Amino acid sequence: MAVTLKNKVELDLMRRAGRIVGECHLLLREAVRPGVTTAQLNRLVHEYIVKQGGVPSFLGYPGPTPYPAATCISVNDEIVHGIPGPRILHEGDIVSIDIGVIWQGYHGDSAWSYPVGRVKPAAQALLDVTEQTLYHALEFARAGGRLSDISHAIQSYAEARGYGVVRKYISHGVGRSLHEDPQIRNYGEPGKGLRLQPGMTFAIEPMITQGHYESRELADNWTVVTLDGSLAAHFEHTIAITESGGPEILTRQD
Repeated sequence: MAVTLKNKVELDLMRRAGRIVGECHLLLREAVRPGVTTAQLNRLVHEYIVKQGGVPSFLGYPGPTPYPAATCISVNDEIVHGIPGPRILHEGDIVSIDIGVIWQGYHGDSAWSYPVGRVKPAAQALLDVTEQTLYHALEFARAGGRLSDISHAIQSYAEARGYGVVRKYISHGVGRSLHEDPQIRNYGEPGKGLRLQPGMTFAIEPMITQGHYESRELADNWTVVTLDGSLAAHFEHTIAITESGGPEILTRQD
């Protein structure tokens, strides 16, 4: 496992990539509404990234077929990697939008789940708990801790509240590549794995379900859905481990 520590110059580049990602999510807060298509949301993000001088991380990403869009947009029981298209969002849906940006060779990566209009209380509770799970996990992303402390924090927080934690898709290192070492499970026992050091950069992304954590991939070879058809939510930030205190969130939305 080759984990790279980022220097100040590299972190500055990741901050800029992350800032563009965060600004995209600020745009989406207003753009996600009943009647809009996922293709329209993707176009909004893609155009903004290019206008800011960035490059979409996801477009053309290798797979069985190259990924065809700048965003992953996953609706209701779709967990991750939903392909934008003509699908219209309806009142009561929830939609997870994952965005990656390259700035001068370095990536920022963040996903956020949004209510479409007014949603049922159970759907809003899923959104709230998944976001809370992310921020709870970030409390354990501290120099001197162990990698699996983050994993355990995600699993224990979500499961204690009655939700499932997706196993097959996980958090990861990020930097010059969208997916770098280490791979970070969103479940497991604490106190194991790498000792966290300043300069490490991770994309922490709990994917949480209302029902069971098992998933399956659709015939498009990208979209992943819950096996039992239950709703799923996805929140993610790119972070840097710092010398002291908590992590620096590089994809803040402010």
